[in-house]
Amino acid sequence: MPGFPVLYWPIKLLVAEPLVTAVFRPWVRGLEHVPSSGPAILASNHLSAADTVLLPTVVQRRVTFIAKADLFTGRGLRGRLTKGLMHGIGQLPVDRSGGRASTAAIDSAVRVLGEGELLGIYPEGTRSPDGRLYRGRTGVARIALASGAPVVPVAMIGTEDLLPTGRRLPRVRRVGAVFGPPLDFSRYSGRGDDQLVARSITDEVMYAIQKLSRQEYVDAYAERSRLRTELSRSTGVPEPPTTSSGGPGGRAAPPGEAPGPDAPRDGDAHR
Repeated sequence: MPGFPVLYWPIKLLVAEPLVTAVFRPWVRGLEHVPSSGPAILASNHLSAADTVLLPTVVQRRVTFIAKADLFTGRGLRGRLTKGLMHGIGQLPVDRSGGRASTAAIDSAVRVLGEGELLGIYPEGTRSPDGRLYRGRTGVARIALASGAPVVPVAMIGTEDLLPTGRRLPRVRRVGAVFGPPLDFSRYSGRGDDQLVARSITDEVMYAIQKLSRQEYVDAYAERSRLRTELSRSTGVPEPPTTSSGGPGGRAAPPGEAPGPDAPRDGDAHR
């Protein structure tokens, strides 16, 4: 469990929020779905490294994110600075290799929620390699079942253009965030060890995200897709196509186009 996040509020209030608001002018919808108190899981799509800055900026409460363990183990000056920052803002390391390390991360996440806090998680496990929405990993379901906390689906809009993979400096683009109604999985209480239940919950979360983002859905893990692309580039062997499907769990894709800042709805908030 991380120590007290002494850097979170200074960075948010003095650096991130003024800078993001002035330069990128984020638009926000559905912020009323984030509870003003008590535990909740913010489950978001993941298009860019900028997501982890934008999401806490537009949410008034502190958000503790699950972050890849590599950010806590880097070497050299940059690695030590990154590690200090991650600990300073109270983020949780997760070992994506699975096993006991992943279980420990889930236990830490449940403790955060047990303290009445907000937890941020990217169910895809890594950034989308091509802007599409990929299959979710079941950690979000395990955390929801163990904690009893509701899951608030979140869609980041346009952040892939703001800071694409491989780019160091962000482009000046207007970006957005859409929050959906909380999902309650109390009907599955006591079934945390059932893999079919965990997959069903995860697919329901991913479908809710897809309804907000209107992304094409790929029924494959984003990490495996990225590794196939890297292998193809290194060997010269053409990469097998990864085709889009309808929606998670075999559902039809939700109709409509991705929302934008010029089509406000009731309850919208603009920054």
